[in-house]
Amino acid sequence: MDARSTYFEHGTAAERWARARLFFDAKEYGPAVEILEGLAGEAPEQLAPRLLLARAYYHSARLARAEEELRAILERWPVEDYARLLLGRTLQRQGRTAEAAPHLRLAAAMAGEFPE
Repeated sequence: MDARSTYFEHGTAAERWARARLFFDAKEYGPAVEILEGLAGEAPEQLAPRLLLARAYYHSARLARAEEELRAILERWPVEDYARLLLGRTLQRQGRTAEAAPHLRLAAAMAGEFPE
């Protein structure tokens, strides 16, 4: 095991979560992903690490991974409006505008944003 992977795996789940947040907030999405993948794998029933992982994938342009994680989140938590919004934006960024549209409309409706 190299020092880098040891650093990302070191500490309690709470310590690793705090470290991942620090990396994410510093826009260091690669290291955040490395930590969050472990956390999400250990506790797939927890939404927060999985959603932050999807966001880190999105911001690091790992769009296929972001889409995969967001679809898994929505399968488990279908009313998670932010995940729905981010899935729509992820699809848009991949040039899949028609596929993104229903997700974006649903996210807006779930957030109480209705067109006038």
